[in-house]
Amino acid sequence: MKRGEITVFLSIVFVLMISFVSGILQAAVIQSAKNMGRLETDRAVYSVFGEYQKELLKEYHVFGLEGSYGTGSYSEENLISRLHYYGTEGTEHKITGIQYLTDNRGQAFREQVLAYMEQVNGIGIVREFTGLTSEWEEQEIQGQEMEEIQTESMGEIENLNGLLESTEEQQAAGDSTEGEISGAAEDMSENPFSFLEKIKQYGIVSVVLPEDMEISEKEIRLETQVSCRSLTTGRGSFPVRSGMDGIEERLLFNEYVLDQYINAVPEEEENEERNRSLDYEVEYILSGKNSDEENLESVLFRIFLIRMALNYAFLLTDTERQGEAELLALTVSALILMPEAAEGIKQLVIIAWAAGESVTDIRVLLSGKRAALVKTSENWQTSLTSLFKLGESGGTEGRDDQEGICYKDYLRMLLFLKDTDDATMRALDRTEENLRSEQQLDHFRADHCVTSLKMDNTVTLYDSLTYQFPVQFGYE
Repeated sequence: MKRGEITVFLSIVFVLMISFVSGILQAAVIQSAKNMGRLETDRAVYSVFGEYQKELLKEYHVFGLEGSYGTGSYSEENLISRLHYYGTEGTEHKITGIQYLTDNRGQAFREQVLAYMEQVNGIGIVREFTGLTSEWEEQEIQGQEMEEIQTESMGEIENLNGLLESTEEQQAAGDSTEGEISGAAEDMSENPFSFLEKIKQYGIVSVVLPEDMEISEKEIRLETQVSCRSLTTGRGSFPVRSGMDGIEERLLFNEYVLDQYINAVPEEEENEERNRSLDYEVEYILSGKNSDEENLESVLFRIFLIRMALNYAFLLTDTERQGEAELLALTVSALILMPEAAEGIKQLVIIAWAAGESVTDIRVLLSGKRAALVKTSENWQTSLTSLFKLGESGGTEGRDDQEGICYKDYLRMLLFLKDTDDATMRALDRTEENLRSEQQLDHFRADHCVTSLKMDNTVTLYDSLTYQFPVQFGYE
């Protein structure tokens, strides 16, 4: 029989080896538990964000996790409950940062729109417009200057209209017997300035609509819109795309607006009926009024001033038409017995004539045709005598100039001149309203749509041993 023995040294070594192996195994178990906790949380986060609002993506190409899940009752606990549903029951989640579609004046919405437009259309879609932006800004300035000229002139035109009406009343009563005045009165059987007063009183819409166009009577409540109401706001910092306000980026976003939202002059492929709360959505994004009519009025008046500035500049260089304006001014000054006022009246006639041509231009645009950008003697449309009937039913519809610009071109210009934050938030207004009305998503709110999330997560490994780790996820 052999005897075995072990020394104290070997015993100690054996104990240390067992302890070392046990420690390695325990460390492996702990690390495995940590990894499983991370994997479970990552899987749950991906699953939760995979529940994005499908109609929002399908119709508007934007990702957003609608946090109320169709109930209209939003809470961050909804997200945590869904995380637990996807297998993180043993993990404690604390949301440290969250971003909604509407935060920072629609930052996430705008970023996703730009990413979509770059991916689908590429930057080349707006290259042809980048060289026009300085011209657009100049035209806007000219329109503002024209508004000042028109405002200053309206007082004089109103006084002149009063004198003309008084003269007509005298003629009707037979109080004037002078042959010269009677002849002038026959020539002035109608007032060439009356349509300007109609514009001032009833708006530009009252004189520019083509015969076959009816104004939409749809209205919305502004206080319920994303851009006007109190919103659920996020917290924390998230990456921001650089260059969102560059010229090309602004043009890209505007093309998205023109593609996704309808306007008063739809193209042929856009003529299908849509169950939307407004028919003039691009006009709303530009003007922010509560009714289609008010939004159209606002946009058309801006176009009217821009066109009027161009037409006024042409008339000042056209000697033939200046001669016609002078003859009419002499007639008017003779009629009101103020021949010394002929030169001043001539300037008012030129202003009225420029306005009359602008009315015809807008009729062309609203008919879906193109209006000449630069006026010449050949493409001028409005005769001086037609001013006498302007504003009545019918009227000159104008010619289609294939080299000119259309209504959509003016919308593109005005969108570029619009504040980007306002345009973004009003686009969100229309997105939310359209999903509610067209997709029957009555509880949908853009400020409940989560786009990015940061969390601190705590996993209990043993009774007194926990593991904390952060997680961040966002739609890109």
